[in-house]
Amino acid sequence: MSTLMIKKSYPTAWAGFLISLLWSGALLADNGKNKPIDSKATKETKALYQNLRKLAQNHILFGHQHATEYGHGWAGEDNRSDVKSVSGSHPAIIGVDFSGLSGRPSAAIDKVKEALRKQIVDTYDRGGVTTVAWHFSNPASKGGFYWIDSVSAPAVSLLIPGGSHHEQYKEILRTIGDLAKSVQGKDGTLAPMIFRPYHEFDGGWFWWGKPHCKREDFISLWQFTVSYLRDSLQVHNFIYAFSPDCLFKTEAEYLERYPGDKWVDMLGMDNYADFGRNGRYNVAAGIQKLKIVSDYAQKAGKLAAFTETGLESIPDTTWWTNRLLKALKAEKMRLSYVLVWRNDRQSPTHFYAPYPGQASVPDFLNFYRDPYTLFETDLPNMYKRKLFF
Repeated sequence: MSTLMIKKSYPTAWAGFLISLLWSGALLADNGKNKPIDSKATKETKALYQNLRKLAQNHILFGHQHATEYGHGWAGEDNRSDVKSVSGSHPAIIGVDFSGLSGRPSAAIDKVKEALRKQIVDTYDRGGVTTVAWHFSNPASKGGFYWIDSVSAPAVSLLIPGGSHHEQYKEILRTIGDLAKSVQGKDGTLAPMIFRPYHEFDGGWFWWGKPHCKREDFISLWQFTVSYLRDSLQVHNFIYAFSPDCLFKTEAEYLERYPGDKWVDMLGMDNYADFGRNGRYNVAAGIQKLKIVSDYAQKAGKLAAFTETGLESIPDTTWWTNRLLKALKAEKMRLSYVLVWRNDRQSPTHFYAPYPGQASVPDFLNFYRDPYTLFETDLPNMYKRKLFF
């Protein structure tokens, strides 16, 4: 599909000098920009970061949430995804969720950890990339991860240092840390992950949402989460992604609850509303919001991504090329990936990627064949540093 490796001829001595400069960081340092916030990140995590950054200049990786766990009418089959059934390749980005790692008996958590471990390792061994959402069940009240009036507690202030549930939160993070340090691939190295906690925080539907916590408390929670995982628990295979929903129109609004460049690797946005939800389109607005994300990421030396989108049931049979692909190619943005939401295994209407026979398959195949989009079988080795693509 895409020719990624550009071969160039250099005299041997000059090539060796160039390679030594690149690996020493002399050409990439840029005052701490364009590299992970974790100085102790594993070699593979650093390579993934740099490869995502480089590929974003001319390509975008396609992702699907829970793609290999289940799909439209099926669940638990090895090496299967609806996207692969349609195109011949898994998505380049596979979304999983840490939702099951708290709020249940330890035996149930262990079972979830084992299932997650298999998904993450299998994706790594195939050469794909894992991104992690966290639909975190409220540790201070009933109500799950959603905000439910009269049921949910405003838990953010309770989880930060000094809060009543801070020690419980540290225990939950230790569970995450244990999993992160156990996802060892066939090559003996740990699988890197894009960790995306507290997403869509600018809305009010989750208990960590803007109406339910102070700005300062949200930032404190984010910074503590990163610090505890990275510095206390020594988790060094995470790339940290910041992703509000689409309720902003300016850079200042986007950054209102931003914890700072020292605490974020990737800037993202979730946006269903501008891309056809409830039959309404405002793709031009969606493009401008993506441009805000991409522009700030380039300015700050960060990665950028379209962290969630999609059109439920995909009734618009040319949505992939006429809506999504046109938006992704607009404004010369540099986005590492785009991820669409899951395909429910039981619901006949809750799906965001096509399955065999679904009406948008022909257009999706055009999307798949476009040189700009990358799927799993198109990827170079994402976990090894490369000089050129």
